[in-house]
Amino acid sequence: MTANQLRTKYLDFFSARGGSALGGKPQQHSVIPSASLIPENDPSVLFTTAGMHPLVPYLMGEKHPAGNKLVNVQKCIRTGDIEEVGDTVHHTFFEMLGNWSLGDPEKPDGIGAGYFKKEAIEMSWEFLTEILELKKDKLAVSVFAGDDDAPFDKKAYNLWKSKIPENRIAKLDKEENWWDPAGETGPCGPDTEMFYWVGQKDAPTKFDPKDKNWVEIWNDVFMEYNKTKAGKYEPLKQKNVDTGMGLERTLAVINGLDDNYQTELFLPIINKIEELSGKKYKGDERAMRIIADHIKAAVMILGDERGIGPSNTGAGYVLRRLIRRAVRYTKQIGITNNFTATLADEVIAIYQDVYPEIKNNTQFIKDELEKEEAKFKETLEQGEKMFLKMSDDKKITGNEAFILFSTYGFPFELTQELAQEKGYTVDEAEFKQELAKHSELSKTASAGQFKGGLADASDETKKLHTVAHLMLEAMRQVIGDHVQQKGSNINAERLRFDFSHGEKLTDEQKQEIEKIVNEQIKADLPVSCAEMTLDEARKLGATGVFDQKYGEKVKVYSIGEFSREICGGPHVENTGELREFKIKKEQSSSAGVRRIKAILK
Repeated sequence: MTANQLRTKYLDFFSARGGSALGGKPQQHSVIPSASLIPENDPSVLFTTAGMHPLVPYLMGEKHPAGNKLVNVQKCIRTGDIEEVGDTVHHTFFEMLGNWSLGDPEKPDGIGAGYFKKEAIEMSWEFLTEILELKKDKLAVSVFAGDDDAPFDKKAYNLWKSKIPENRIAKLDKEENWWDPAGETGPCGPDTEMFYWVGQKDAPTKFDPKDKNWVEIWNDVFMEYNKTKAGKYEPLKQKNVDTGMGLERTLAVINGLDDNYQTELFLPIINKIEELSGKKYKGDERAMRIIADHIKAAVMILGDERGIGPSNTGAGYVLRRLIRRAVRYTKQIGITNNFTATLADEVIAIYQDVYPEIKNNTQFIKDELEKEEAKFKETLEQGEKMFLKMSDDKKITGNEAFILFSTYGFPFELTQELAQEKGYTVDEAEFKQELAKHSELSKTASAGQFKGGLADASDETKKLHTVAHLMLEAMRQVIGDHVQQKGSNINAERLRFDFSHGEKLTDEQKQEIEKIVNEQIKADLPVSCAEMTLDEARKLGATGVFDQKYGEKVKVYSIGEFSREICGGPHVENTGELREFKIKKEQSSSAGVRRIKAILK
């Protein structure tokens, strides 16, 4: 089975099914497009790490324009387990096949009623055993064992017991079978995970989750709790189902492979690495997997519809780290010539028909890769020599690690890797102190995440999210219609907003923008939402980034007659809830992009 056949089978299966719906006919799952890899209006994460992240407002109760049963294939980036990359199953970029039910079947509202554990498990089982025709005697599952926060998931256990022998069902703790919120607070709950045996011998009769021959391929999350700021788990008003199946792992399993890097999604890249290095995959698997994985992830980030370039902060820092780590591993297998653009061609060829934005951004991708590769190669050898000079006593101080970072462009993780290979130690705590002294943003870059954000749907973030609409329209009036949103980062303390404009704003322009926004706040304008097609939104004059992917229907938020914008929410009900608006800072973000930081006083 090809990757595209698997994507199609999954979407077709769920678009024809909808679980149960009390009080009305079942509603089929609506197919929605993949969201951008760079989250919009969600500073709780640097990248979209799961299909649920773009759907957080709807999991919390916002109405989705496509209905409350959804299915898609979502582009994802995860860096939390980057050290695991190099084995047969871990990836930085991957595709997640996901389906969702937004609503509790015990609170029916006719056709719109959702489904929960019974229907989710039954559909998972049907797809695995009947559509993919996986062998039942090679399947095993795990369920939440229960703890002080939530009880044992007896319902899921009993549902599986009717399909799988009990010795193939494991009861595991929260670390293994619990899905926490995308941010600090929000929807969460127990999950049930499905595993497939990839070992050479027959599958054992008893499921051992620690045996790596059992590969996790699917995860059904039952969101029935809300995690509060105090860390307590309260029953969720709206119960949801959030499932995720890893495309790469499942494709390998279906095709009888025990190595994801031997599927069509990686093999052309691996073959090109073999050609460039003169080495064979067998014997240099780990280095080749890391190079293939990291360049693929870099290409997908650069080529995304909201693509970014390498930098020393935030998501750009992660991108830089991926490229530079790949460059370093090419030294291990003898690649001396520039290679990133060549491998990018292979990645683009694999994904150009699935994600056209990758092909459309080919020149930007290759230019950025070549610049970063050249920049790092210039300092890599010097940096490694300096590293060896610093480590006479087999210890790298935090200050020395910071010098390698700031002077030689070594991501801290690369210094750690070098130290580990040599048997040296690195003072991570001191490094973080040095980093914090020099840059406010570097605090978040090393941690890989931001504090707070729209993921928790707090009152303050709703207010700042709403005022961002007012500010965008005010800027278009003051500066010109060319102004478009290029990104935002909102937490409970402030609004950060990137927009297209080539010149620094004058004091008069900033004052005029503030004046217009505050006039709309004082006017106590109603905030309303309407669902419509994209064409209808255009005709209505709604603003939006129209080269992004949208579903068949979009949500348009109107603030009186002042502003109309395509957005997912959430917002306040009227502008009278807002306080006085104040621009704190305006500066350059990148070429042709400016950045504003603002607050509500």
